[in-house]
Amino acid sequence: MKIAFRVDASIHIGTGHFMRCLTLADELAHRGALIRFVSRHLPEYLGSIVEARGYELAMLDSAENDADLDELAHAHWLGCSQVEDARDSVKALSDRAWDWLIVDHYALDSRWESKLRQAARRILAIDDIADRRHDCDILLDQNNYADMSTRYVGKVPDHCLLLLGLRYALLREEFRQLHEQVGPRKGAVQRILIFFGGMDADNYTGRAIQVLTDIGVADMQVDVVIGAQHPCREAIEVACLSHHFACHVQTNRMAELMAAADLSIGAGGGATWERCCLGLPTIAICTAENQRKQIVDAASDGLVYAPDLKHQFDRVIGRHINALIENNCLRQLISRNAMRTVDTRGALRVVSRMGCSGIVIRTAKADDSESLFSWRNHPAIRTVSRNSDPINWEEHRRWFASLLTDPNKALLIGQRDGVPIGVVRFDIQHHQAEVSIYLVPGITGCGRDLLHSAEMWFAQNRQEINILHADVLGANERSHQLFLSAGYEVESTSYFKKLK
Repeated sequence: MKIAFRVDASIHIGTGHFMRCLTLADELAHRGALIRFVSRHLPEYLGSIVEARGYELAMLDSAENDADLDELAHAHWLGCSQVEDARDSVKALSDRAWDWLIVDHYALDSRWESKLRQAARRILAIDDIADRRHDCDILLDQNNYADMSTRYVGKVPDHCLLLLGLRYALLREEFRQLHEQVGPRKGAVQRILIFFGGMDADNYTGRAIQVLTDIGVADMQVDVVIGAQHPCREAIEVACLSHHFACHVQTNRMAELMAAADLSIGAGGGATWERCCLGLPTIAICTAENQRKQIVDAASDGLVYAPDLKHQFDRVIGRHINALIENNCLRQLISRNAMRTVDTRGALRVVSRMGCSGIVIRTAKADDSESLFSWRNHPAIRTVSRNSDPINWEEHRRWFASLLTDPNKALLIGQRDGVPIGVVRFDIQHHQAEVSIYLVPGITGCGRDLLHSAEMWFAQNRQEINILHADVLGANERSHQLFLSAGYEVESTSYFKKLK
């Protein structure tokens, strides 16, 4: 697949939009996609990151034409009109036919997206603030707003697929790995992390450093993270050296630092969900108006600690830091809530819904019989099957021959790079079908992609079917989680008891 991203980063925009696009690009590239970033504003060091990964980068000419800005609240982020940006973006994408265009920009709306239809077959829009209309096929909002189910009503086309909530949070691979290793925080605060984003135009970082020195944290380790182009970088480095704080500039150890910390002080935005997935209790500070609702709603659900500072940050933040340091039970509660709410499979789910899993679905053929016989008799597959007894060859041969000619059954094999990875069967009755699935022994980590790819094949080839069922053994926790994560609902629960 060929996939383009339209995203910017600057002192006003910050780096969060770019970083989450980069996370999604990495997941797509892992499945063989060709990636191109299109940007008008992008610091050189971020462009170097794009190119170091082997992705293409098309830089649009800088533009500062305030006279042509439209009415959007963040129109000044673009520096030109949407018409001009659309024209330049189409030109930057004109050499190829693009399967997807992913746009992550508060200054672009349905007017821009409609013009870019000529450049890409489908469009995915990433949004957080729901303040404008979109012309897109998928809309992703990876946040936790109280009004999530209604915030895009009337703002997207009827056919648009909405991917809403923390299930779709775009977290990098290192967060996935550490999520399995760290647990909810317990005990005293020994290490504090300060991170206000890659740009931090108002220097909340320097202000937080001063507050920590004022309240006295000499017995704690303090890690301060800033971007390479932080406007007060030199002063922050000097302050950290003076107070024996560790200063990390443009670090690639963000997940590691979050996992090691006991308490964090930082801004809202995408880093909120990174901290949550690693169970890091956070004093969340609103540094931009578009973060306010995100932080308030996250605090209401017990995912962060969000004092209402308004314009009194320097005067009262120390009081709140001390209060949280001294309240072990509250930190534990926030940590447990956060880890339970934010898992690490958001990017995988988004890629799957885009149909970019890299899995090709085909129907089973006669010469697949021996392979299916071997897979089905593997102990790992028999253990989670209704019939756990070994199946003999003649029984299997008759069953397989009958299944291939039965119009009410569909036996599908999923392949990645030409190699079989799993089997999905649909047993059809009237307008419903029962689905069963297993991965080829030795294959792991792609059950959700396989199921979604098979569902898409089935929806296209058997359009009269409108309900899918799945019957899972009680002890098969992995399959329970698979179907729940794929949007299946629990229909009933059955019990049995052996008397002898």
